Amino acid sequence: MVYVSKISITRPDEYGSELEKMTYDALTTLDIPFYQVATGEALTMEDCIDIDKRLGIEVVKTIFLCNQKKTQFYLYVTPADFKFVTKDFGKKLAIPRVSFASAELLKERLGVIPGAATIFGLLQHEIQLVFDRRIAERDWYGCSSGSVTNYMKLATKDLLDKFLPYTGHKIRIID
Repeated sequence: MVYVSKISITRPDEYGSELEKMTYDALTTLDIPFYQVATGEALTMEDCIDIDKRLGIEVVKTIFLCNQKKTQFYLYVTPADFKFVTKDFGKKLAIPRVSFASAELLKERLGVIPGAATIFGLLQHEIQLVFDRRIAERDWYGCSSGSVTNYMKLATKDLLDKFLPYTGHKIRIID
């Protein structure tokens, strides 16, 4: 079991990464309401079960990928229980070879460690965003705020209609 605090609607006093501070700055600037919980270190989807229960949603699985040359990067957001196969993902996007990006690339590109990949990484770098259609159709979006010790819930509509235009990123939705 992972420790999960009570729900708060205010930003934390301390941040687990620079990205996490940027996340809350952006949400404040865009006037996007959120619910957040402080947690013990949550690195896996199994660690998120208690977080899901507290927030009343399912935290998404966010996968950071790259092409063979490590020149194109992809952030794939999918349901937690989705069985990801790189070959299938590559076919859907017409990418010959795609693989999981290394922990070093995750740190360099998103500023986070494995387990903390999040859509808010789009604040820092040019990364192609890919959503599983089931996530795009949800009312609520649950994810890391940029660390493995803080998770949040916000309206998916706010992410798509306010946050993505703010970052200049376009979304690609796949089945």
